[in-house]
Amino acid sequence: MFELSPEALVGYLASALVVVSLTMTSVVRLRIISLLGAITFVVYGLLIDSAPIVVTNAAILFINVWFLRKEFASGSGHGFDLGASHIRPDSPFLRDFVEFHLIDIHRYQPDFVLTSGDDVTSWLLTRDGLPAGLLIGRVKGTTMTIDLDYVLRAYRDSRLGHWLFGRGADVFRRDGIETVRSYGSTDTHRKYLERMGFHPVAGTDVLDLDL
Repeated sequence: MFELSPEALVGYLASALVVVSLTMTSVVRLRIISLLGAITFVVYGLLIDSAPIVVTNAAILFINVWFLRKEFASGSGHGFDLGASHIRPDSPFLRDFVEFHLIDIHRYQPDFVLTSGDDVTSWLLTRDGLPAGLLIGRVKGTTMTIDLDYVLRAYRDSRLGHWLFGRGADVFRRDGIETVRSYGSTDTHRKYLERMGFHPVAGTDVLDLDL
């Protein structure tokens, strides 16, 4: 039979946290829950006087802390390598990417339709050199209107948006873009735009880039 001693309950809690962490699609949430699980396992190891459990989970604890520091530093231009590179709007990769993730895209931007034209510009958003999202917009003069601002679920806590509309905004300035507009069509999207520094103007959300 399973023991229900205080030590065993701590061990069960630690095991449950590790299992839950493996179900997370967000890299940040996975590491936070894994960190809590490692801390709980350290406590469990101390309670039952098991050095291997303490040492192993102390190492896991420090590994999670190390990577979480990099995650939270990425928005200020440090930590992980975040980037944005131009990609042709009619690129087969872009079309396949949008088609594969279209259901998830429409959860936040239900009005998005992939279009083409001379005024359409698009960027592939990357983290550590790997695809992490897409930004598609239409440029008129020095203003870009965003049609799609999408980041893969695993990287939505990685502060990629904070970087793009903050320290990484040179990707827009190099194209002569001074103002970015967007339309928050869902509550989640509007709250995201607000966090990125956009402010409502005549039915749209606007971000003026500091030149």
